[in-house]
Amino acid sequence: MSGKDLYFVAVKVFLRRGGKFLILKDSFGIWDIPGGRLKPDEFNTPLEKVVARKMREELGSHLRYALKKPVVFMRHERRETAPGNPKVRIFAVGYEAIWKSGEIALSPRHPRMEWVSVQSFKPERYFKGGWLRGIKEYLLLRSKS
Repeated sequence: MSGKDLYFVAVKVFLRRGGKFLILKDSFGIWDIPGGRLKPDEFNTPLEKVVARKMREELGSHLRYALKKPVVFMRHERRETAPGNPKVRIFAVGYEAIWKSGEIALSPRHPRMEWVSVQSFKPERYFKGGWLRGIKEYLLLRSKS
């Protein structure tokens, strides 16, 4: 195949609280981590501001966290839940963040959450594709630090 590929761009957050990080289950029954795609009008928006928007949308406005630098870059392919179920590719910048305070208020789009152990979490039981590879890479990085 020749030519160029087309990707959506997303930000994802490994939100840490002690020795655990947060995973979410979306309304379609698929596990995820906080974050999502950039909107068309966010082309010139700093990615950290996109992260802040996604965190407010998915986890509520009372959550306080310290955003750190990107730690993992992920490529994921999936079928959209849209007419025709088109296949899309997503390139995601995976940031680490440290929970500081505040209660999480899940959005209707993510009705379930779990704090999972960085040391013992088995991501293959929850994730697949590029998200699985990215989470495994993150866990490997954290096991060395």
